Amino acid sequence: MTSLRFRLLLAAAVTAIGLLCIIPSLTGEGSVAAKLSPVGTINLGLDLKGGVHLTVGVDINTAAANSLAQNGQDIRALAREDGLVVLRPSVDKGVLSLYLVDSAKQGAFDELLAKSYGNLKVLSRTVQDDGKVRYDLAMSPQYRRTFESESLSQAVKIIRNRADEFGVAEPDIRKQEGNRIQVQLPGLDDPERAKRNISRTAHLEFKIVDDAADVAKAVAGVLPPGRELLMLQSHRNVDGAFNEQPLVVYKDAALTGEHITNAFVGFDSGGPYVGLHFDAQGGRIFARVTGENVGKRLAIILDGKASSAPVIQDRIAGGRATITGRFTDQEAHDLAGVLRSGALPAPINILEERTVGPSLGQESIDKGLFAGFIGAGLVVVFMVVYYGMSGVIANLALALNIMLIMAGLAAFGATLTMPGIAGIVLTIGMAVDANVIIFERIREELRRGLTAKAAIEEGFSRATVTILDANITTVIAAAILYQFGTGPVRGFAVTLILGILASMFTAIFVSRIIFDLWTARKDAGAALSI
Repeated sequence: MTSLRFRLLLAAAVTAIGLLCIIPSLTGEGSVAAKLSPVGTINLGLDLKGGVHLTVGVDINTAAANSLAQNGQDIRALAREDGLVVLRPSVDKGVLSLYLVDSAKQGAFDELLAKSYGNLKVLSRTVQDDGKVRYDLAMSPQYRRTFESESLSQAVKIIRNRADEFGVAEPDIRKQEGNRIQVQLPGLDDPERAKRNISRTAHLEFKIVDDAADVAKAVAGVLPPGRELLMLQSHRNVDGAFNEQPLVVYKDAALTGEHITNAFVGFDSGGPYVGLHFDAQGGRIFARVTGENVGKRLAIILDGKASSAPVIQDRIAGGRATITGRFTDQEAHDLAGVLRSGALPAPINILEERTVGPSLGQESIDKGLFAGFIGAGLVVVFMVVYYGMSGVIANLALALNIMLIMAGLAAFGATLTMPGIAGIVLTIGMAVDANVIIFERIREELRRGLTAKAAIEEGFSRATVTILDANITTVIAAAILYQFGTGPVRGFAVTLILGILASMFTAIFVSRIIFDLWTARKDAGAALSI
């Protein structure tokens, strides 16, 4: 009797915890009862809650060109340390071209390339009339494949970080064939903001302004060597658009956003601004650049447009900077978010956009619930008709099973999708399957002439091993689905695993408690309705 009392208390405790976890989903998070629960409501997937579905393409060729351009600058700097002069690195159609000034030093330069840039293949060496040697280099085929894979993985990681800024529960972001990425953001009802933030390259650069350059000539296309023309967002109109003015800057960036460790929003008399923290190396570079260019303007450039160009008043140490650009509050928070997540390795293009409205999601929920009710109703009726009072016990265990599944989804923060609802419907049938095995064993023992109590004891004892074996193998398969699947497949696996665990608990443990309570109150020779 002590064992029965303990099992009864344990079952009651599990039921109470399950009810506590499911309350917010039944009453809404704002209710008084929901405030007592330690968990929130069940997260609904894109197909149930609505949201944004995007397919984006990553411009790998641009990423490769940017990488080659950076390699060109690095080669030039490294060659200078070895006493080699390299000029005019440029990239065109996947080929990095640069010029070695002294042709007599080809051997030393070739050795430098082989030692430090083995991933680059020398396509040609051409001696010019003026004695310079033109080198054409490209990524080796093997490195190109590795670069494409890593760039796509980096883009997925950065997009996932940006999606987290929206507070979306379990966004589904994964690679697809053809350098594409699928992005699903359940519950997000602002597709324009999602597209803007996700597709933003967020390539941040700090460049010194050449105020001595002739801006009019620059606009006409005549630029001094090593300079480029940018547009400075100088004034914001009432309609939100910016007035722009031309700005000539030195082409080589003094500092880039790769050294950013944190970005945050602050406020001053001019409105919101974005504050930046650099890593140790970035802080040293920023202090050196500002110290060497006091009195000059420093253009802060994001994705090719200068948001501001303040005058450097003094050397700035401490590894901090600010970006002011007449932002709105949301623009400042979005910019800080994309800078925190890091710059995309290449531009991305929105190839497909689909917004799933809440009404469509609600229709899916209604159809899923209808299917679930029909399936559960048929199972309930069958169990009562075929097994009598024992079928009622199985149905009580089934109701508890469904409640525990929903409680598990809420407690673990899992996302419920349409395939997840399918998993629940499947679990309803599997849940009573364990009871069917137990009941058939009990019937066999009764036909052998055992009493109801002895038959229940033997039935549960002999059937439990079979039930455990069958369900454990299914759990293993579902766990593999969860580990290697994505999106809807994982949703199905989650509900299947929770359903199997709950069904084993209710069928083997809870049903046995109810049968033991019945036999404790009946005579030894009482008949069992089964």
